[in-house]
Amino acid sequence: MMDPQVKELLEHWGLPAAGMLAVLAAGLYALARYRRFRARRLLIATVNRVGYETLINVMVPDGMDGYYHLDFLLLTQRGILIVDLRKNGGNVFGGDQMSEWAVMTRNRRYSFANPQQALYDRLAAVRRLAGDVPVEGRIVFTSRASFPKGMPKYVLMLESLGAEFAPVDKGAMAEHVEKFRSGWEQVKRHAGPSTHPSV
Repeated sequence: MMDPQVKELLEHWGLPAAGMLAVLAAGLYALARYRRFRARRLLIATVNRVGYETLINVMVPDGMDGYYHLDFLLLTQRGILIVDLRKNGGNVFGGDQMSEWAVMTRNRRYSFANPQQALYDRLAAVRRLAGDVPVEGRIVFTSRASFPKGMPKYVLMLESLGAEFAPVDKGAMAEHVEKFRSGWEQVKRHAGPSTHPSV
């Protein structure tokens, strides 16, 4: 029920209550979309800082007539990097030998499959295409997650990605990454747009 004073004010301005509520709802929807857009841009920019070139939301062949989705594939000063992005929020409990990892939030508890095995499969697929270019992978969680019992192997927080894979000075790095160019181009030739974009 609308406050009578608010209703009187809206009528004074010549705006019916339903119309004003529709305008307010449209404004809130637009604001929420804008915030999601900005958050996505910031996330992509943070990952891009460690790469000389980046592919986002791509599929690569698995070698058995199938494909693997990759959130990010980057050419870095260390070779090729696969980033498996995770947006889980809450306290994450996982280990290298656990088949499922648990997430606890204030309101619920849920589990998801250990992402390390999927990362190993993606690493094998990209290494098959990249030849002798080094290929690494990381499972990267946003700041919505925390690991109270420690992080498993190959897991990083988004804000730590730049510390492990030093931020790129693209001008200085251009010559350095040329030794990885042929393997990177081979991977790019086999990569196509993902049918299930997640970033």
